[in-house]
Amino acid sequence: MNIAIVILNWNGRSLLEQFLPSVIKNSQEAVIYLADNASTDDSVTYVKTHFPEIRVVQNKINGGYAKGYNDALAKIDADIYCLLNSDVEVSKGWLAPILKTFQAFNEVAAIQPKILDYKKKTHFEYAGAAGGYIDKLGYPYCRGRIFDTLEKDNGQYDDSIPIFWASGACLFIRKQVFESVGKLDEDFFAHQEEIDLCWRIQSNGYKIVYEGESIVHHLGGATLDSMNPKKTFLNFRNSLYLLVKNVPGKKVWFLVLIRMLLDGLAAFRFLLQGKFSHFFAIFKAHMSFYKNLSTLCKKRKKLSKTGKYYTYFSVVWQYFILKRKHFNQL
Repeated sequence: MNIAIVILNWNGRSLLEQFLPSVIKNSQEAVIYLADNASTDDSVTYVKTHFPEIRVVQNKINGGYAKGYNDALAKIDADIYCLLNSDVEVSKGWLAPILKTFQAFNEVAAIQPKILDYKKKTHFEYAGAAGGYIDKLGYPYCRGRIFDTLEKDNGQYDDSIPIFWASGACLFIRKQVFESVGKLDEDFFAHQEEIDLCWRIQSNGYKIVYEGESIVHHLGGATLDSMNPKKTFLNFRNSLYLLVKNVPGKKVWFLVLIRMLLDGLAAFRFLLQGKFSHFFAIFKAHMSFYKNLSTLCKKRKKLSKTGKYYTYFSVVWQYFILKRKHFNQL
């Protein structure tokens, strides 16, 4: 099997300087690509000059994570794609367990490695940790990370198990499956589009796996940090997109109503904290959702729906009311 590591870049020269060397050093089995999203800095020139072994695919516009990868991957041929953030440091031997799992199990369409925090390497990182799940209200959470609580890595997730979604920070996927399930939804632009993709993968009968023997370290927040209102907008809007597209049956509308009410509570919390830009970001997210609802409904009709997609409990209730902060307490 041949693998293409594809790193999406937008004005990220400093990140490429910092993180590319580890990818090159530890990825002898793969061909490495830089997918540039119409950068205006000199990052492409820098890569061509200092890392001539890296192949460059230049997109015409900055279409965000989803369109950026869709456009670039259309020009890349490989059995396995690795969608890798530009702020990820990879470890020695990280590809071997991934390839072994793909070769052993044809039904496995996507794999996520263990994602640890680059700034605090003893702990899991927010974006994916040890594999993702969905609760009964549609909230994503991870083994090793629930909301803002990050667990210390004590080897508790050194396993290989099926998960519901794999993080877009480092996502391995079979090319054939990526194309057959409809690629990334470009209406998401960025954030949670990988969960939507994984949901469609599962609905089409494939499996997604977490592989704890493969380890990477993610800086996180390199493009949009948690204090950026645009990230708040995308997260709240795309959460609603995700539900309307993928939740089976008429219960989706009750679920969307509950989520919008909870969004209102989150907005009020931002208001009390004096974070007015985040308050308005949630309002704008709902307005954008209403504007695009008809398009989402059309997409919903075209997609097959999986039956059981969620864990039986509410992670919001477990975390905020029962104060259960770690995955093994849920």
